[in-house]
This record gives sequence, structure tokens and C-alpha cells, in this order.
Amino acid sequence: MAERIEQRLEDRVPELEQLERVGLFSRTEIRAVLRKASALEYKIQRRALRKEDFINYIQYEINLLELIKKRRARIGYSFKKEEIEHSILHRVHSLFNRATGKWKDDVQLWLSHVAFCKQWNAKHQLSKVFSTMLAIHSNKPALWIMAAKWEMETRLSSESARHLFLRALRFHPECPKLYQEYFRMELMNAEKQRKEKKEFEKAKMDLGEFNYSEEILNGEMARIVYRDATQKIKGVEFQLAVLSIAKLFDFTQDLQKEILENLQASYADDPLTWDHMARRELDLGSLQPPGQAPKQRKVAEVARREERCCAVFDEAVAAVPTEDMWKCYITFCLERYNRKTNSEELKQKRLERTLSVFNKAHECNLLPEALYKQWLQLLLESSLSEKAVEVAEAATRRFSVSVDMWQMRLQVLIQLKREDVTQCFEEAIKHVKSKGTLALWTLWVEWSEGTNSKEDTEALYQRSLRATTPAESVTMKEMYLDWTYRSGGYKKVKKVFTSLCENRPFSLDFFRKMIQIEKEQESCKMLHLREYYERALREFGSTDTDLWLDYVKEELSHPQGKPENCGSIHWRAMKMLQGDLVEDFVSKYTLLQTGHL
Repeated sequence: MAERIEQRLEDRVPELEQLERVGLFSRTEIRAVLRKASALEYKIQRRALRKEDFINYIQYEINLLELIKKRRARIGYSFKKEEIEHSILHRVHSLFNRATGKWKDDVQLWLSHVAFCKQWNAKHQLSKVFSTMLAIHSNKPALWIMAAKWEMETRLSSESARHLFLRALRFHPECPKLYQEYFRMELMNAEKQRKEKKEFEKAKMDLGEFNYSEEILNGEMARIVYRDATQKIKGVEFQLAVLSIAKLFDFTQDLQKEILENLQASYADDPLTWDHMARRELDLGSLQPPGQAPKQRKVAEVARREERCCAVFDEAVAAVPTEDMWKCYITFCLERYNRKTNSEELKQKRLERTLSVFNKAHECNLLPEALYKQWLQLLLESSLSEKAVEVAEAATRRFSVSVDMWQMRLQVLIQLKREDVTQCFEEAIKHVKSKGTLALWTLWVEWSEGTNSKEDTEALYQRSLRATTPAESVTMKEMYLDWTYRSGGYKKVKKVFTSLCENRPFSLDFFRKMIQIEKEQESCKMLHLREYYERALREFGSTDTDLWLDYVKEELSHPQGKPENCGSIHWRAMKMLQGDLVEDFVSKYTLLQTGHL
């Protein structure tokens, strides 16, 4: 092994001599490079190879290349690249090849090699990397697409890109993304050839020696890809994706027409088809009436286009009366309403249209649950408070077991300061199952804190502890403790803490809150702190190292603390903590003893 390493280091000598001779590196730096290279070589020649060693070696060589590049720029020296950089590049490629040969399944390693080749313009090497990588990872469509894009965009080889896509489709005959990118590539190739032909014609050159096929120029290859794809891939999403790609090219009108016809023929009942057909009206121009100011004309044109969109949507919800269809219609209306405009008339028209569509969907019982919240926000923003209350009540009637709906209704009533808030809370708790009611109880007690008397709020907190599930009661205990301290002071919170400790479960924050309250008192007693820490450790002593360390710190820093107790606490922690936590505790405890924590 030593002989092999010595040979590799000797191979470096010519490039290092050149670096010193041309003044890019000093003799001291050359020696440092050799020492580092020697250490890295030993690591990658061991029997038990580690991936990290190869990555570190590669990164070191890349950093060296970057440093040489900066030094060249600084002194303005651009010669001897063959003897210096090319030697290092060859070594990096060799390291990558060894690493990817050993850890073939590591895709990130392959991609790092690809990125390196692109950065240093190693086209020949990159072609080999892609070939080897795709032979091993043929099950990953994204890698095929990456390779084909590189062939098309960097090497300008449409034939190679097409060959790669066809190979990829043999492995993944039903992959939508592959077909989309293949379709895009054929259109890009057609556009490139059209531009070339146009330039030649402009230069009045003879096109006889160039073979420009009219079919390729008109995008017929892309049409073949599309037709083949539609036989294997079903779904409106694919059709729309292909159509959006075709729209990027100005010579695909016939192709776009064919895709639209297929879309309407095969997916007439799909909401996404109707959504696309409606939104198309925004892009279709119309004759503008003369005699109006440019600004007024623009506003009027936008309003007309939106009305045409809504006419299509109205037809859609009649033909396909589903929640998804109404959702598409409402989403469109909200998008238009949220668009900025200086025209108050247009903004008002958009608002009225949006509220009308919400109302129609609600009357048809086809308004999705998630959209009720947006409807209410819009009503409250528009100062339609009575309508908001009515809608919120209707939403809870329709989705009577939904916590979100009740929460939304209660928030509306609280915001409007209505008198029937308590009655609504009672109704909500009656309809919703006990599991999942935490959000309602949290809202109720927060509202009660600012509205009701202390006695009523305390009774509500105690009721919430009985009504919620054990897991949810943990949050209520924390809130109860916090509110008691704010409203009743230290003595009251101490009594509440003692009573709450009678029923599990607890959270660590519950105990930490009580410890913090004790520490805030002028006469903070270590006796009380010990009690709270001991209670917390009984619950969380096996899973939390910081709790033990905080206990130790308290004994060391508190005026009434006993530093001699620290040894006992350390011994108990070592017994109670589980698994790797013991090692973590020992490390932190050592840092604490040395004053670094």
C-alpha cells in the first residue's frame, strides 16, 4: 500500500513544480499540499473504505482547483493549464469513478460527478458518466430527462436526446413527465431548425446542402409523441401539461387545436377541463369600442373578459354540478378579486360576483368545507356582519361534527361581540366528540378570561380538564396554571399546581412553568424548587438530560442550594437515563464542571 501511495504522490510532483515555478504557489504551500494529499491518500487506500474519505479528498481537490483559478486571475497568468489543471481534473474524475463504482446506489454521488463535469466543461467525461449512471439507475426517469436535456441544450444533439428519450420510455412506458419533456424537446428542435432556416434565407444562402424537413419544422414529431402518449397516459392533467408546453411555441396553433379537441371530447365531465376552457377567455382578445379613454377602455375590456369566463363557468356548474367544479369557479373569482386594480367599479363588480358564486354553491349544498372560511372573511371585510353570522350558522348545521366549522363560527361571534357566544360554545361541545375539542376549549377559556368573572373562568378551566381527553388535558393544565398565576398570584397558583399534580398526564412545560414562577418570587425557596424538580424527574427523568442539568445548576447557583447534592443527582441521572442519553448527559455534565456550559 505504501508503495502505491508513494507512486501517486510522485505523480503529483510535475504539477506542483509547475505551480511553484510560475509563482502560483510558494514552496511552503507546496509542502502543505503534499502533506494533506498524503494523509488523504492513506485514507482511501485502507481495506475498510469509507465514502466520507472519498468525498473529503474530492472536495480538497476541487478547492485546490478553485484556489488555482483565483491565483491565475490575480496575477494574470493563463498558461500551463495542460500540466496543472488537467492533471488535477483527471485525478478528481478517477476518484469519482472509484467512489461511484464502490457505492453504485448513491445517486447523490453520481449527481456530484455530473455537476463537476458541467462546471469544468468536461463534455467527453460527462457523456461517459451519464452512460454508466443510466445503466445502473435506469429506474429513475429524472436522470434520463437530465441526460437528454444536456444532449439537447449543451451538445446541441437532437438525435442523441431523442435516442435517450426513446430508451427511457422502454423502461417507463407510462411516465407522464418523460413524455412531457420528450414533447418539449421535439418542439425545441423544430424551433431551432426554423430559426436556422430563417437566418440562412436572410443571408440568401443555398439550402440545398441542408436537409430541413417541413414535417419537423411544423412540429410533426411532437404531434407523434403526443398521440403516442395519449394512448398510454390518461387524465386531464397530462393533456393540460402538454398544452401549456405547446403554448410556449408560436408555430403550434394546429397542435394546440388538436389537444383542445381531445380534451373536450375525452374529458368533458372533468372540472379541470371546464376550468381551462373558462380561463382561456381571459387570453382571447376582442374588439375594443372606440371613443373611450385608454384607461377606461382597458378596464371595460378586462370586465368583458371576466364576464365571458364566468359565462363558461356558469355553463360548467350546470353540466358538472360537483364540489370540485364549484371550487374551481370560486377559486377563479377569488383570484380576480385579489388582483390589484385602481378601478373601484371593477373591484366592486368582482366582489359582488364572488359573493354571489359563494351563495349559489352554498344553496346547492356543494360548497366545500374549506371554502366557508374564505367566504366569511370576505363578508367580514365587506362589513356584512349579519350575513356572516347567518353563513357561519349554516356551515355548522351542514358540518355539525367539524371542529373547524364551529371554531370559525365562534370566532365570528366573538369578533362581532355577540351575546350568544356562551350558548354557541355549549352547542359546539354537545355536537363535537370529546376527542379533538381542544381547539374549542382553548378558544372558550381565552374568551372567558377577557369577558367573564374569575370564578366563571376557573369553573370553565376545571370543566375543560374533565371534558378533554388525557392527552389534550395537558395543554389545558398549562393554560390553567398560567392564568391562575396572572389572576390569583403565587399562593393561588401553588394550590392549583398541587391539585393538578393528582391526575396524570403532565407535560415538561407544566413543571418548568411552575419552576419559573417560583424563581420569579422575591423569597424563592430552594425547598420548593427541589419539590418541583423531583416531581418533574419522576415523569421525565428517563428521557430528558437538560432537566437533570438544570437541577444541578440550581443546587450550585441558588443561595440555599447544596452543592454536595450534585453527586447524588449525577448518580441518579446515570441510573435513570436511557440509551445514548447517558453519554449525552456525561458530556454536558463535564462541560458544566469545567465552566463551559
